[in-house]
Amino acid sequence: MKESFKHVKDSVVTMTEMVLPNDTNTLNNLMGGKLMHWMDVVAAIAAQRHSNSIVVTASVDNISFKNPIALGNVVTLNAQVTRAFNTSMEVYIEVFAEDIPANSKYASHKAFFTFVAVDSEGKPVKVPELKPVNGKEEELYKGALRRRQLRLILAKRMDPKDATELLALFDSEGIGQKE
Repeated sequence: MKESFKHVKDSVVTMTEMVLPNDTNTLNNLMGGKLMHWMDVVAAIAAQRHSNSIVVTASVDNISFKNPIALGNVVTLNAQVTRAFNTSMEVYIEVFAEDIPANSKYASHKAFFTFVAVDSEGKPVKVPELKPVNGKEEELYKGALRRRQLRLILAKRMDPKDATELLALFDSEGIGQKE
């Protein structure tokens, strides 16, 4: 029997890679596709740790390529589950790049990935609830429902009128109130 809930710390994963020549584009920077692959791997491991199941990638939110990562840099990817729904989990990934000889480290990317837990036949299975325990975890947890509703609207799987968490953002500002 699986646990009824888990904590964020149970899903935390840190992965470190070095940018090698085969990973780079013609400007000697890490190729975006290679970074997305690493992000998918680290996020999948976090989702597996939370669900104790096989997981499949369901969606990837916007990945903005804020800062390039150069040949020879060390890349650290941190992932953690931010919220669990019935069979899906949202995973937050932060990416840092480090130029060790220059003693320089900087944040380069952030993203949210969604995974669905499945059985050996590919059928979705229930996942444990997530219990946030501190301010940052609680903030990511609360935002996950709004991000989920936005993803579902964009995928045409939810009517915008039913996105109560998103509507509440606007209603709290007096926007969209009926006269």
